[in-house]
Amino acid sequence: MFSRMMLQRANVLLLDEPTNHLDLESITTLNNSLVNFKGTVLLSSHDHEMLQTVCNRIIELTPKGIIDREMTYDEYLADKKVKELQEQMYS
Repeated sequence: MFSRMMLQRANVLLLDEPTNHLDLESITTLNNSLVNFKGTVLLSSHDHEMLQTVCNRIIELTPKGIIDREMTYDEYLADKKVKELQEQMYS
């Protein structure tokens, strides 16, 4: 499916847990390909490495709204303002 999208020159990819059921070599190849992708990638994942290397904007959906920040995943996890917002949004 990825090959088909690349041949069609897609400029938006919507991926849900793209690393599930992949071996380490395939995960590495996918990760590198997404880093070099010139379009927009919207993804949900539990793969910390994938989120850290591919994402430059994090959008968290909460029961009371969204938290939207342009930063890496590690920066997002460490950000004190984000933690304050999370406390408000989940309380």
